[in-house]
Amino acid sequence: MEQRITIITLGVADLERAIRFYQALGWRRSVKEARGVAFFQCGAVALALYPFPALAADAGVPAVVSGCAAVAIAHNERSRQAVDAVLAEAERAGAEILKPAADTSWGGYAGCFRDPDGHLWEIAWNPAFALDRGGAVRLPG
Repeated sequence: MEQRITIITLGVADLERAIRFYQALGWRRSVKEARGVAFFQCGAVALALYPFPALAADAGVPAVVSGCAAVAIAHNERSRQAVDAVLAEAERAGAEILKPAADTSWGGYAGCFRDPDGHLWEIAWNPAFALDRGGAVRLPG
């Protein structure tokens, strides 16, 4: 298997509400003709929103939602100020701020929010992880 992720699919309770949330963050849908799913191009990776019961059925697992997600999605920014701006934008769009941005033990600055379906997002500025012009993270050797 090549070391690559192409699409991250989030199970959502209400597809239209989830679409509105991500569009309120300024994201633009792709493949608009797709029915029952929404796609957003995120640099080299795509984000898909898919109704949770259908996602579980497709994987052949029970449709059980827990109160804690075992995965957090990270969005790195180019500055500390941009982290604050994104967290404020997410809150205006309907996110719950779980951890206001603060200095981190690893020398950066980060905060967390939960989207309307409970998915955890970390918004961070990490001086050791440069972003290229297109926004892709470049991990050190």
